[in-house]
Order: sequence, then structure tokens, then C-alpha cells
Amino acid sequence: MTLHLPPGSPVADLPWIITIGALDDEEEWEPLVCGPYERPHALALAQAVVADEELMAVVEPLLPLADADAIRAEVALAKSGAGHDATTDDLTAETFDRDEPRRTTPGRPPTRAEVRAGFARIAAKLTSADQ
Repeated sequence: MTLHLPPGSPVADLPWIITIGALDDEEEWEPLVCGPYERPHALALAQAVVADEELMAVVEPLLPLADADAIRAEVALAKSGAGHDATTDDLTAETFDRDEPRRTTPGRPPTRAEVRAGFARIAAKLTSADQ
């Protein structure tokens, strides 16, 4: 599952994580959380992993919050039920499991080199003075 973003959403530029878990609640193992990735890489990797497995993948943005006050503010916002910003009102869920049709076309899984280049771009964003 992931968020369907409206065109131009600033959320798309955030780092994204993938949580891989069991499709069946009866399986007992801890979900795997991996990332951060750029959104297209996260979508393609999630799709590639669950394509032939009885797994579910959740792809979601990672908020680069730099201090406890910022985290508390986001927790309060989440508890209030308000969206992260004006664009989140247009978000819808998409399911990525092997029994559901894919409504997003993330493309082929990225190569190791492409993912590492994405890591470098994410690191540059997270450490820029503009943040």
C-alpha cells in the first residue's frame, strides 16, 4: 500500500521507506522496514518483492524531523486527524500485493547503483541548509 499523490505534491520529494510484512495475520514474524529510498525506487522495489510472494508492502514517506519539538508537533497533528499539509487531503491508498491489480506503474526495480545514487541524493537533501 502507498499514498497516491496529486501531481506536484511536495511529499513525493521526501525519502520513502518500505515495510514488508506477512499478508496473513496468522504468520508470526516481525515486519522488515527498509529505506530510505526515493519514491519511484521504493515503489518499484516493493512491487518486485511482493510480486511472487505472500507478502504485503507498505510504502510511506519518511519525515526528516530534526528535533523532539518537531516530532511532538507531528504526533499532535496525527492525533488530531488533520493532514500533514493541504495536499494530503487528496491522498488515496493503493494496494501492492500479488492478488491486486497495480494502479501505479513504478517500472522495473532499480539497480544497486541507482539505489545508491538515490541514497546520495536523499543525504544531500537531508543535510542541505534549506531544510
